[in-house]
Amino acid sequence: MADERFRRPADHEKLLQDLCSKDGPFSAMYEAMMFAAALGKQKRKRDEFKNTGEPIDLARVERRDFGEALIDMLAVVDQPDDATILSDDRIKERIRIFEEYANGGLNYLQGELNASGRRDLTTLVSGLVMEALTATPAEEKNNIVTDLLGDGALDW
Repeated sequence: MADERFRRPADHEKLLQDLCSKDGPFSAMYEAMMFAAALGKQKRKRDEFKNTGEPIDLARVERRDFGEALIDMLAVVDQPDDATILSDDRIKERIRIFEEYANGGLNYLQGELNASGRRDLTTLVSGLVMEALTATPAEEKNNIVTDLLGDGALDW
């Protein structure tokens, strides 16, 4: 996978820059994209996009703990009846799924910022992380950890 790149949605360049600024919660855009993809999955927001910013080397994600696993798990949860989604020749499809969930997560973050009228991204991101970590059993169906690690929905 090291030669592959993933796209950033151009509509969210400013948000990504803010997420990675000196006051932002992330130190690099690929980290913000990883968070956004997990958030997009949790919020069930997978949004296609056409306009792209500068692509990012997939190797950056692969070097992060669980980075490659996140991309693979998103694809498996998105395509639970298709075990071949993890085959080497379908990496571009897995990357597209990751990109679209990241775009969905960024859309959600932007919506929260617009609704609240505040610009404190660190507080917003921290709140979303705490929300995911403290989900009650009734909310568990919306819990990203349950979605990604639960194997009950897989037939293979």
